[in-house]
Amino acid sequence: MLNHALVVARKEIAESLRDLRSVVSSLFYALMGPLVVGLVSVANRGDARPASSATVLAGMMSIFALVAAFVGGMNVAMDTVAGERERRSLLPLLLNPLRRFDILLGKWLAVSLFSVAGLLLNLAGFAVVFVTSRMVLAVTLPYLLLALLLGVLPLPLFAASVQLLISTVCRSAKEAQTYLSLIVFLPMGIGMFLVFFPAGAAWCRFLPLAGQQLELQRLMDGKTLNLIQPSVVGCATAALAVLVLRIAARMLHRDAIVYGE
Repeated sequence: MLNHALVVARKEIAESLRDLRSVVSSLFYALMGPLVVGLVSVANRGDARPASSATVLAGMMSIFALVAAFVGGMNVAMDTVAGERERRSLLPLLLNPLRRFDILLGKWLAVSLFSVAGLLLNLAGFAVVFVTSRMVLAVTLPYLLLALLLGVLPLPLFAASVQLLISTVCRSAKEAQTYLSLIVFLPMGIGMFLVFFPAGAAWCRFLPLAGQQLELQRLMDGKTLNLIQPSVVGCATAALAVLVLRIAARMLHRDAIVYGE
């Protein structure tokens, strides 16, 4: 099963890398957050309220990181199902003696690779901002990496599942592009709500998206947190990603989805 999925994943990755425009677009979106925060930090160096400025910057960085997890694989997800249906190449792929779930799993691995790459590139850009702005983190590097691995890394996997589901139900690549562009506002809206209304953050710290935003905000603000929180959020996000992926695989058994009727 995994071998078949890996073959499909290699095919999707190779085809996605041929379109340099989508790769450059994803690269720009991933680095947009560090560029904006870097410029804001330079402008606020003479601020008389450094503590409040640092809190605002931490909130901005956490929101941009959430968005990067969604935009990294957006172009790949748009083309991998909806685009193939529009080009009439999805049906020949489904006629192969492979399970529909194996095919979708391979596509999910490809989209997840680009989503994870976008998030890691975004976090690497923020690391450069921390160094150039001489910001100091109160947490150690091993603790920071462990918290990110447990809580944040499953987020791009969930984003890839949601984007594949949207691409599966859309009839054309243009329609998929419209809905995938709108879905980016989901992490942005949740992040902004938690930044401007922190009083409501206590009850949602274990929920996907909200939990990652709060975790990133605390880490980038130089605060420590119990590793139980990122572990629970990471497991819940991974379980939700598998559930969404299963739903998308079931959709491929419908004739209306396969033929785009």
